[in-house]
Amino acid sequence: MKKRLGISEMIIALSFLLPISFLSPASAENRMKVTVSILPQKYFVQKIGGDLVDISVMVLPGSSPATYEPKPKQMVKLTESKIYFAIGVFFEEVWLKKFAGANPEMRIIATQNGIEKIPMKRHLHDDKERNHEKAVARAGIKDPHIWLSPPLMMLQARNILNALMRVDPANRKIYESNYKSFVTELVDLDLKISDLFADAGQGTRFMVYHPAWGYFAKAYDLIQIPVEMEGKNPTPKGLQQLIRNAKKDGIKVVFVQPQFSTKSAQTIAKAIGGRVVFADPLAVDWAKNLLLVARQFKDVLK
Repeated sequence: MKKRLGISEMIIALSFLLPISFLSPASAENRMKVTVSILPQKYFVQKIGGDLVDISVMVLPGSSPATYEPKPKQMVKLTESKIYFAIGVFFEEVWLKKFAGANPEMRIIATQNGIEKIPMKRHLHDDKERNHEKAVARAGIKDPHIWLSPPLMMLQARNILNALMRVDPANRKIYESNYKSFVTELVDLDLKISDLFADAGQGTRFMVYHPAWGYFAKAYDLIQIPVEMEGKNPTPKGLQQLIRNAKKDGIKVVFVQPQFSTKSAQTIAKAIGGRVVFADPLAVDWAKNLLLVARQFKDVLK
């Protein structure tokens, strides 16, 4: 008759079958400390770095990357980071040099390298402009929201991978394996969103308060109509034109993000007999949020 193993004996036996990483996960002290600018980047770096990285985020929930200023505690913590992953948001223009000064040994990686940024779109005021092949852009102002396009995220993921392998070559195989899995997830997400808009029609419009969704719109043949531009609300005349255009296009929803005032969006929504819906470009659960927003856009597209 075979002897049955007790609980303690089973645990000891199983320990020989389990990977060391499972039994002894890297503690926070042993993980490589890195810093990112915005919450979605934490998702990306975690996907590739896994348990090998300890990630700090500069722009805290509820804040805007356009106007953010780091807290003193964040600047102190920054001195421990091996890598800073930049992404091209506006506050970096002022602060990256200061970050480098605070921690000269830290590598600053521009994850936007290799991406051609598109101009921020301004309001479209008349039929002639609305029917033009290319919407008029604000000169010199490039759209920083590159993380909202799955195809562009594949390029950023490669930049993240290269940086992690360069600083921590001993764990190269782990980073490469995680990267391959992440790219597979990105391809799957891109296909899901493409399928959502397969029958939407090229150039279908949706209205947003802040023009954060330009790369998303470009990836899926949509057009975003922004209410504000560069932090400025439209003039009374511009607001009336937006309302007329929304009525003409049959738009019934104005999408807003939690980091901005909804006053102008509420005014437009009331005037068109519509409603305001939140769509957050800075959510930490990036993939789940992007698919949710895509479905919200799909439900109201005209």
